[in-house]
Amino acid sequence: MKKIYIAFLSLALAFSSCNEAEFLKEEPQDNIYADNLFTKYEGFRLAVNALLDFPRQERADMIQSAELGVIWKIGTDNGWANTELTWTRGLNRYTTADLNSTMQFVNGDTEGRDGVFLILYKAISSANTIITRAQNPDVDWQGGSQVQNEINKNLMLAHAHLIRAWAYKHLAYTFGPVPITTEEITGINFRNDWERRPVAEVQALIVSDLEFAAAHLPDYSDDVLVMANVVAHHYLAEMHLWMNEPAKAEAAALKVTNNPRYKLITQRYGASAGSPGSAFMDQFKNGNILPSQGNTEALWVFANSDVLKLIGARPNSMRRTWVINYSSYAPYNPENGGRGIGRGGITAWAFSIYEPQDDRFSEHAVRKYYLSATGVRTNTHMLQSQMTVNSTKWASTRKWDWVSADPARWGDTHSFADQTYLRLADTYLLLAEAYFKQGKLALAADFINRVRTRSNATPIAADGSTITLDYILDERSRELVTEELRRETLVRTGKLLERTKAHNPFTTANMKEMHVLLPIPQKVIDANTDRAMENNPGY
Repeated sequence: MKKIYIAFLSLALAFSSCNEAEFLKEEPQDNIYADNLFTKYEGFRLAVNALLDFPRQERADMIQSAELGVIWKIGTDNGWANTELTWTRGLNRYTTADLNSTMQFVNGDTEGRDGVFLILYKAISSANTIITRAQNPDVDWQGGSQVQNEINKNLMLAHAHLIRAWAYKHLAYTFGPVPITTEEITGINFRNDWERRPVAEVQALIVSDLEFAAAHLPDYSDDVLVMANVVAHHYLAEMHLWMNEPAKAEAAALKVTNNPRYKLITQRYGASAGSPGSAFMDQFKNGNILPSQGNTEALWVFANSDVLKLIGARPNSMRRTWVINYSSYAPYNPENGGRGIGRGGITAWAFSIYEPQDDRFSEHAVRKYYLSATGVRTNTHMLQSQMTVNSTKWASTRKWDWVSADPARWGDTHSFADQTYLRLADTYLLLAEAYFKQGKLALAADFINRVRTRSNATPIAADGSTITLDYILDERSRELVTEELRRETLVRTGKLLERTKAHNPFTTANMKEMHVLLPIPQKVIDANTDRAMENNPGY
């Protein structure tokens, strides 16, 4: 199924990146373009496959040489930019000269690639096209019956609504008020007078999209081409927490945690079960990622392939971003986890909050040393006094370790591993937060302890009397560091400024309230010629 996904994705990407000259051939019906693509179910299927590539881009080198998602991970309480370059320094130190409306992350990089703002609106535009075209009564949904036709149609729409919600969620957390568009952009309705809409309106659209997706996606899927509704329910729980609706968040999260097909990984399993390790880390090992491989905790996975000639395989940058460049004293090999350049790093504070026996801090989960070709051991660093930029000895997570089976490719720049994007443990902690906000402390403690005891961490008091919001955020860091979009979590909880300045020494001098939101890209402001688009305060 994974190879089928990559093959389908390659066809879909052909649609999304087709050459303009191809449209001008005498027989356009032979080309994959919108008017021909959206005539039957199989065309919508290709378009949805292309749409599903946008979240995968979050973990690729879309802007310079780090995962795109690093924008939501560094400059927080648990993430910093180890390799400090002009395009990371703004978020690492919140320096005025670097954090502005022309910074590469938001405005586009020096190689001509779009910034995160336009990448997300491209996803929205693609989703809107699918939603608009699906309303054509002449589409052949290829179901064989009216009932199945409606099911096929709603399945495609559900994916489009889900990804549109995913994109708007990123935009609202990152930039605050943003323009809202819900229709396919054509030559007739093209406009350059966009207006930033209040966050509450964006949140309402996100919730509406997620509710549609939750109603029409299946309860479970081990097909990487078909999303399950647990993803929509998870995001609904998150959104309702942001909107201070904890009872609704509880209800949404319970639809995930009560689904019998999804369970925390509590026992060793799969390809790595016979080697030293832990149940927690088994779910990150190659061969264990997909639901079809026994991973019951994964809600959303990115399937991949290391067959380089297979078009559609996407190199990801998680290992490259979070693993240091240790090549001066140790070789690239399976034991050392593969090649990194350390664009991001886990803060000393985030390492310091684990108990010694916690599996999430064991040598199987955190790279505490490297071995040279002759067996010489070099210990890594984890103390705040050792947090210096361009460190080649800073400790890193081992969640993203991966090397090719071919020894000649052990030094490959990128990873082609399957990866989990969203996990059930995250939902457990959202549910605990929802319970906490309603004063249901024993229930909150129960779900926190399910996460902690799986990794041999000491359970907290069963009555929940020691729980605070900061404790829940600490636990999210222990469990989800480098996975979680930490900036978004801290914005949602109103804790970004407080916790980052308290725990990340690079931010204390310059970080201010204005930095809770990032600047609107200058190229977007300049292009909106028929209506002035104000930037966020302070920029």
